[in-house]
This record gives sequence, C-alpha cells and structure tokens, in this order.
Amino acid sequence: MKNDVSIVLAGAAGQGIETVAGMLASIIKNSGYNVFVTREFMSRIRGGTNSLQMRVSSEKIAAYTKHTDVAFPLNSTAISHLRKYGRLNKETTVIGEGEFLKGESAADLADLIEVPFTELAKEVGGKIYSNTVAAGVIASIFNVDEEVASNYLSSRFASKGEDVVDNNLRAYRRGFEIGNDLKERGKLNFSLENNPSVKEDLLLSGTQAVALGAIAGGCNFIAAYPMSPSTGVLTFLSQQAREFGIVVDQAEDEISAMNKNLGAWYAGARAMVTTSGGGFALMTEGLSLAGMIENPMVIHLAQRPGPATGLPTRTEQGDLNFVLHAGHGEFPRVIFTPGTVEEGFRLTRAAFNVAAKYQVPVFVLTDQFFVDSSNNTPKPDLKWTVEKHIVTTDENYQRYRLVKDGVSPRGVPGHGTGVVVADSDEHDENGHITEDLNLRPKMVNKRLHKKLQLLQEDAIPPKLIGDSKYNTLMVTWGSNYYAVKEAVEVSNTDGVALLHFSQVYPISEKAIKHLKKAEKIVVVENNAVGQFADLIQKETGIQIPDENRLLSYNGLPFAVEEITRFIEDITKKERA
Repeated sequence: MKNDVSIVLAGAAGQGIETVAGMLASIIKNSGYNVFVTREFMSRIRGGTNSLQMRVSSEKIAAYTKHTDVAFPLNSTAISHLRKYGRLNKETTVIGEGEFLKGESAADLADLIEVPFTELAKEVGGKIYSNTVAAGVIASIFNVDEEVASNYLSSRFASKGEDVVDNNLRAYRRGFEIGNDLKERGKLNFSLENNPSVKEDLLLSGTQAVALGAIAGGCNFIAAYPMSPSTGVLTFLSQQAREFGIVVDQAEDEISAMNKNLGAWYAGARAMVTTSGGGFALMTEGLSLAGMIENPMVIHLAQRPGPATGLPTRTEQGDLNFVLHAGHGEFPRVIFTPGTVEEGFRLTRAAFNVAAKYQVPVFVLTDQFFVDSSNNTPKPDLKWTVEKHIVTTDENYQRYRLVKDGVSPRGVPGHGTGVVVADSDEHDENGHITEDLNLRPKMVNKRLHKKLQLLQEDAIPPKLIGDSKYNTLMVTWGSNYYAVKEAVEVSNTDGVALLHFSQVYPISEKAIKHLKKAEKIVVVENNAVGQFADLIQKETGIQIPDENRLLSYNGLPFAVEEITRFIEDITKKERA
C-alpha cells in the first residue's frame, strides 16, 4: 500500500489552478485523507508557468517533494517546466490535452495519457469547465463520495446560479467517469487508507493560521502596507474586521504602518504589522523607538529572497540576521519561527501576551513557503487568556521605574490619574529627557540585560524528534520542520534525530544539552551562509563547520529527497 500520492498541476497564472486545488483539497480532506498543498509561482498576474503540488496521504505530511505520481500539464510549457526541476520520472503518469503532450515520449515516464478536457467541458457547458473535469479525474483516484463533491460544488458556485452549479456537477461527474475508466484499465491505481477523524480537521494555510492566531491573541488594530508574501494576513484580518472589532488601516507606507501600530499599543490597543524584508527595512527606526520607549509590538515578517526585490514570489530564510540585529542601539526582542500551521496559530497568539508582558517587540518570522502552503490540522485549543499587563496609574506613576526584574509597570493614557510619558531620548524614571550619565547604564540594564534574562528563562525549548540515542542531530527552524522530519523517517537511519526550533531568539538554555549530546550537528536552512548555525555558535559556543550546513537558496523550499540523500551520505561516511 502506497503511503501517499503526489499530484502536480502546472500551467499559466490565471488558468484556475488555485480553484481546482481549493476544491480538491476540501473534498479529499472531507473524505478522510491528509492533504498538503504547496505552490511555486512566477511574479506575474497572468502567463508564465506555475505549479501546484498536492500530496494526499494516510498519514500527516506537509513537505515539498520532487517526486510526482500524476502530473496534469495545463499549457504547452508545463512539462518542460517540471522536467527542468527534476519533478518527472519513471514513476510519473502525465495526463493532459493532446496539444500539451506533443513531442513527448513515455520512455522516461510511467505513462502518457491524452484526455481531451476542453472538448469534454464543451459538451457539458463550455471550455471554462475543463478544470472541473480534471478535478473529477483526480477525485476518482481517492474514491471521493459524490455527495461530498456535490455539496462542495453546490456551495462554492451557488452565488453564480443554478446553471453554473449544474454544469460544474456534470463536468465533475464526467471527469470522475474518465478516472474510473483509467483505473479499470490499470492506470491510476493507488491504495491509501483513510481516517474518518481527519474529516473534523481544519484546512488552513500558513497565512490563515497567523491571522487567526492574531485574532485569538486579542489583536484589534493592524496597520500595514501590502507586500508579498505577507499581504494575505492583512487581507484576512480586513475580512474579519467587523466580526472581531479590528481596526484595519492600509497605510501609505511601511514607516507610517509601524508608527501607527506603536501609537496603538501606547494607547492600550493590541496591534500588529505584517510585512516582508523590503518593507521591514523601512520600519527599523520605528523598531528602535519601540526599544527605547519599551513599547510592545508584534511584527509578522514573511521572508522572501533578497536583496532588494529579489524573487518576490519565492521562498528563503534569509532575514534572520536582519530581524535579529535590526534597529540602532541595543534592546531585546523575541523571534518565533513556526514550523507547522498549528504553531503559526499558537505562536502568533502567544506573541501578543509576550509583547505585553515584557514590553518588547516580538517577531513571528515565516516565509513564502509557509504562508502559501496549506494542510489539514486538528482544531486548536481555544482556551486562552488575553493578558494585558496594564496598570491603573496614580499621581505618583513612573512609566520607567527602576524595578528589580526590569519590567516597569505599564500604564496607558486615561486609565488612572497618572501621566504616561513616552520619549525617544534617553529618559529618567518619569519618562523625561535626561543626560545623566550615571542613570544611563541603569536604564540600559533595565530594558536590555534584565529583560533578556527573563526572556531566555521563558524561551520555548526546541522539539526533539526521532532516535533519543542519536549521534547525528539534524537542526532546523521554521518551515523546514516537516521536510526534515520526513527525511529522518524515510532514511530510517539509526542514530539520527531532529531538533526543531520554533523560537530562535533568545535560545532556550534547554537546547544546549541536546546540542552537546550530539557527535555531529547538521543545520538545515534556506539561506546562503547558515545564519542560524552562526547564531547557535554565538549563543552557545558550539561550532558548526561549513560541511555540516545543508543550505538552499534557489527560491524553492527543501525537497524531502534532498535532505534524505544528505542524511544517507553523511551516515555512510561515518560508517566508512
């Protein structure tokens, strides 16, 4: 029995690939299968060649693979595009229109099958339904119950009238018939076990997880300027604004967005900005202001390859150093790096409490692969307390009182009788400008050293997965979680484990014992120099040589196969 099936659709932007994927992911998940969808696309509205991978499994999976079981080319460049990135092989069945298969041979494929999707669509209402026919073929692979598909199509197209709904249903059924016919001829025969409990899962993207986490964390204000791949969070929150009482402001630029959010926190709101590296570059002065006035702040930064515009629709983990060192002067911060949709929700939710409690900027650092991928996940535990950490001020209130733990009581204007002063200059306990050079070190120690100590004590420890008696430790962070986890499992190599960091700064002291136990540490990350490997060395003193850094920076996420080969190679060398 095959564990999972990888299906790839490839074609031009604007051809409706997303619509097909949305439908299939929903009805297949509702049939009891685990579903993961990831996208790679060019920076253009229409044209070009994009691809979308959907993995369907009897077990939980959420990693990109180069392996393709069934490919559906939707234009004339799709096959060459997939070949270029090594995604077609002797296990791949290609199904498509005759014009898209011209010149192709089945010699290096499992099979090459011509299906006239456009002509079939015309028979049921028009060529616009060709993608629905293709969806029916794919659904047949997993024996999707017709009622599940019918309910989805009826709901999805209800606003467009009965004729559109009926035509989509006929197109889907026609495709399903073709798929069943192919199976009877010995094609597309995959056998997966389904799990009824999966039907209760939510199907969420990383974007939706972050946005829902913000709502659960009490976010009631967001000012942001659109920048891919972060814009979806702003869009999602704008769609939920009325129901959850969120003020949404599409600011004129990123400088304004940051300062508006700082003002919102100062006034007692719970605010967030969402951006990418280029947008965050404009926010760094505001970040330093947050550091000086000890203002809470939550920043979602979805990374993409730089420098400058770089590859705006691709993925990379190249902004860790930027986020870690951004802003002039020295002040603390927290950096969360979710690796799963569930963590995206939970850590974004937690970010608001951490920011409020310690009065520091908190980053939720994701990337294009994370926010633009989706999979099924169990419904999260919604028991949560929104911690405001706001005091009622009196006439003796001092905003920057020198207290033992470094976290001064935070008041907001109008909540009590005290005056709440905020000043970007160095200040005394009341918040007034000072050039007292004896007071200056005390203020730095309060807002930097004392808070950092508390933040490290509260840091989330990394998650250890695999052989507890490991010799080799695969270390990674953020969105690489599932790819490294699957590679460790697939390689089935004794003495190899995964250590995943969902908080990369401050690093939990509990991480050190895991790192010191390993004979060899391999760091897996999507950047050119090994930024997290360098951070580990700086924070723990543990050196990770260049040959133990598995790095990728071509704009694509790690494929499971790449990491698996690396694990097998290093273990062979160790045995030799």
